[in-house]
Amino acid sequence: MAVTAAMVKELREMTGAGMMDCKKALTAVDGDMDKAVEFLREKGLAAAAKKAGRIAAEGLVKTIVDGKKAVVVEVNSETDFVAKNADFQAYVAQVAAQAMATSAADIDAFLEEPWSEDPSLTVAQALSEKISVIGENLKIRRFEKVDAGDGLVVDYIHGGGRIGVLVQAEAPENDAAKEALKNIAMQIAAMRPQYVSRDEVSDEFLNHEREILMAQIMNDPKESSKPEKVIKGMIEGRISKEMKDICLLDQVYVRAEDGKQTVGKYLQEVSKAAGAPVVLKKFVRFETGEGLQKKEEDFAAEVAKQMNK
Repeated sequence: MAVTAAMVKELREMTGAGMMDCKKALTAVDGDMDKAVEFLREKGLAAAAKKAGRIAAEGLVKTIVDGKKAVVVEVNSETDFVAKNADFQAYVAQVAAQAMATSAADIDAFLEEPWSEDPSLTVAQALSEKISVIGENLKIRRFEKVDAGDGLVVDYIHGGGRIGVLVQAEAPENDAAKEALKNIAMQIAAMRPQYVSRDEVSDEFLNHEREILMAQIMNDPKESSKPEKVIKGMIEGRISKEMKDICLLDQVYVRAEDGKQTVGKYLQEVSKAAGAPVVLKKFVRFETGEGLQKKEEDFAAEVAKQMNK
């Protein structure tokens, strides 16, 4: 029986074992899923099988900056209780260090490379062992690296690891520029921009937003009765307002004394103080568990659950 990518994915989600280990197991048992699970268990690669299906939506975001290079990683746990555990935090730091050195282009390749702390294991196998030790499902969800080249990169961690930000810019290497970029990183953590500037927003996105806004207007008897020219003006006005929310340079700078200064204007002032232009090139913002379904459990129940393990 031919082993498909979908089968490998299913087995991996069931057992928490590495992608290549799952493929080998399925090949060895001619695609029989139950036998493949037993195969992995016998090899000691599915010790976390029962935990692997549980939702891991808490955890930590960790950043490392080393000169001009930086990395941000997100490692998830099931509960905030475990996220505050020193053993888990040390493990996340090890994952971040490995991500800093990796040449892997994606998370699947990263999971299959040798674990730096014990090269006899892959990253996925070491993760499976850590799941068995900690007693919760864990997941290395994502990582992203930044190379600032001749510019600067700074990081910012908010909420003890709930949010992590990297900011890359063309900027002089002085205290004024570094302080400004740290302020910008805090802005990104707080205000969740999606783009640096309007130049990054695709025509496809804008046209889609226009279609949605037009539908909203057409569903409003009062607004839909207005002249076509007025309706087009309303749509473009609402698009412009949305750009001020999602484009970093258009956002109101949260530390502005007048409550009106944009991030773009702030950087113009900073450039004068720094003695050279400070130009934002890229940012990365990770928030723990964003987009994942979280379990509803109160803290007392969480503690009791840990005490009874």
